[in-house]
Amino acid sequence: MTALTQYDRIEATGLWRPNPDEQRREVVVSIGDATLTISDFNDQAITHWSLAALERQNPGAFPAIFHPDGDPEETLELADSETTMIEAIARLQSAIARARPHPGRLRWLSVTGVITAVAALLVFWLPGALQRHVTSVVPEIKRAEIGRAVLARIERVAGRACAANEARAALDVLARRTGVDRLVVLPGGIADTLHLPGGIVAVNKTLIEDHEDPAVAAGYILVERARAQALDPLAELLETAGPVAAFRLLTTGDLTRESLDHYAEQVLSAPRADLPDDVMLAVFGQAAVPSTPYAYARDITGETVLGLIEADPMAGRTLEPVLPDSAWVRLQNICGT
Repeated sequence: MTALTQYDRIEATGLWRPNPDEQRREVVVSIGDATLTISDFNDQAITHWSLAALERQNPGAFPAIFHPDGDPEETLELADSETTMIEAIARLQSAIARARPHPGRLRWLSVTGVITAVAALLVFWLPGALQRHVTSVVPEIKRAEIGRAVLARIERVAGRACAANEARAALDVLARRTGVDRLVVLPGGIADTLHLPGGIVAVNKTLIEDHEDPAVAAGYILVERARAQALDPLAELLETAGPVAAFRLLTTGDLTRESLDHYAEQVLSAPRADLPDDVMLAVFGQAAVPSTPYAYARDITGETVLGLIEADPMAGRTLEPVLPDSAWVRLQNICGT
């Protein structure tokens, strides 16, 4: 049953495409309590969209065009004959908006009132405290929005993120295996990995295409995750952008294009911070991933990474593969090469 109790099940047909470079594909669309499911005609789910984060590009016009919030390039078209589905989406979105709590909104309103009274003090005397405070109160949905905006800027230099359909499931498995929210594979532009706000980790395709062992890519991702735990990417962004940008984010919920562009340039050009061996070994041990493949990928001689090899927490143990061979092969073709 959906949240619209007069319907047992709502389905429609539509045209979906993941990005403008691909042809539209006829799909079956079904609606649930909080999600829109897009499936093929074999009843295999292609993707799920949150109704709370769904936007219509052309209100009042047909065909109705929908896209996930923050990703206007992935679209779903519903013809004017599918008015039942279109109306159901609108009604469910309204019901979700009324029913859900808004702690983030209340927090932002209360913080805005306090900050307005002491803005001058915070900006001129306590910029570090302001940045730390903003980092602590920005909600996850806003972090994800900022991360997507930065990624879009990086893609101008690195190339569009690879997204072969047959490799997406394997990429999701690797993300779960390494404990990150979202993985994207870039065709270039970065040396190895990069962590962005919102739990996004970007990976250079060479880490996947040039290694037979998926533990190499997993190792780089785990180390990047550890870097993000040591220095919050949003804190890094605000430190780069300055206290005025932090104050703007706190009071309006937005960052300027200039701030985002400057941060994207900064993370692309700045060297990645080195981590102590004990920190990296702890991360590998928690994830049950051997550190030796990662170490030799960094230095084929092993001389500069001897600690990661000799103290490999998984040495001598029977390990579950990071990815099954078939999934790794599919993932190695994610960029279509």
